[in-house]
Amino acid sequence: MPFGCLALRDGRTYNNISDVMDKYEFGQVLRAKEFCELCLVKDRQTEKVFVCKKFLKKDGRKVRKAAKNEIMILKLVNHPNILQLIDTFETRKEYLIIQELATGGDVFDWILDQGNYTERDASNVIKQVLEAVAYLHSLNIVHRNLKLENLMYYTENNHNRVVLRDFYLSRFENGPITEPCGTPEYLAPEVVARHRYGRPVDCWAVGVITFILLSGNPPFYDETEEENTDLHNRIIFCRIVAGDFEFDSPYWDDISPAAKELVCRLMEVDQMLRISAQDALRHEWIAGNGASEKNLKEGVCAQFEKNFAKAKWRVRALLRSIHSALLFFTGSDPDVQHGLPCTFLSPHLH
Repeated sequence: MPFGCLALRDGRTYNNISDVMDKYEFGQVLRAKEFCELCLVKDRQTEKVFVCKKFLKKDGRKVRKAAKNEIMILKLVNHPNILQLIDTFETRKEYLIIQELATGGDVFDWILDQGNYTERDASNVIKQVLEAVAYLHSLNIVHRNLKLENLMYYTENNHNRVVLRDFYLSRFENGPITEPCGTPEYLAPEVVARHRYGRPVDCWAVGVITFILLSGNPPFYDETEEENTDLHNRIIFCRIVAGDFEFDSPYWDDISPAAKELVCRLMEVDQMLRISAQDALRHEWIAGNGASEKNLKEGVCAQFEKNFAKAKWRVRALLRSIHSALLFFTGSDPDVQHGLPCTFLSPHLH
């Protein structure tokens, strides 16, 4: 039997929570999400800081499935644009997933902080997303929850590396997938229509992200209803299934033909005709000289503030919690998790 584990009557082997605590020092809860809680942990031996997701088994079958699914996926992936798995534990009451900690903020804030923001900047973000997606697809993994809020910069001092997070909805494409899941505004037509789907849904979501990065607007919207109401979602879904989006003036007046062409190919309604992540990486807007150098910041930022205030606030609140916790617990710079030692000043263990 592995050290630090308990064998119970059902024949399964569980980690002893005391051994988990012996290896890691736990900080306060940063945020309670739909499926899990987030907190910081420090490896007692190396003194590196990571982020821990805690899934409580008592929260139901859906949560248990999400935890086991994310663990399975993360154990297989190794890519610079995906937050890496550090450790996993299963106790009688919970699943614990310990990963690298990204502290660099979200794409919203990065754009707002730039003196100059161009298509080339957006192209660099999308290239990294496509590289991660192409890698996942080469392993027959579908992410199924790609959206701007799941893109983070790895460190505050280096805005050249974008990382993907949240793999609890990901799954292997080892057969037709039919169950709908994801964020409404990013869903592909085949998901909305409850048809069989697979890896192309991620490419559609990359198209939505590209559209937003270039204009500050979502491609599918409903200005008459509050967000997340049934009527709001029905209107959005009808437009998605029809591929009803436009390059509205003035937001798209200065956007290059290459950018518009890639968006259209990523957001092709017919999943069989939609461009793959690997082919998109070879597109002239990504790999060539198709991206314009014209400054888009003023128009894009104005629309960001109008359309994505809530999403931006959620991500910014999480980042503030991470930085505050690091400062309180380590007395150190937020980038300590990338190799610099730190000391917890006042740990709060669960």
